[in-house]
Amino acid sequence: MFEAQVTIGLKKGVSDPEGVNTLKALQLLGFTNVKNAATFRTIDLLIDGSDENKVLREVEQMCQRLLTNPVIHQYEIKILESK
Repeated sequence: MFEAQVTIGLKKGVSDPEGVNTLKALQLLGFTNVKNAATFRTIDLLIDGSDENKVLREVEQMCQRLLTNPVIHQYEIKILESK
């Protein structure tokens, strides 16, 4: 059994309105030392399997087919053996 953690963010140059609004709100609250805010989404998956490489390939396919939009998203996959 493996745990896969997929972190999804926007590619450089793609507008992040949620990040921009978060930055503005933080600065309005007096946190003027914050210079940038970016939003990311994390998806945790528990996957039954015994081969880490096979699990990684499957999660890669999940990202390409459903979890991300390859035009605007970048993503990182971390595979951990579940206890």
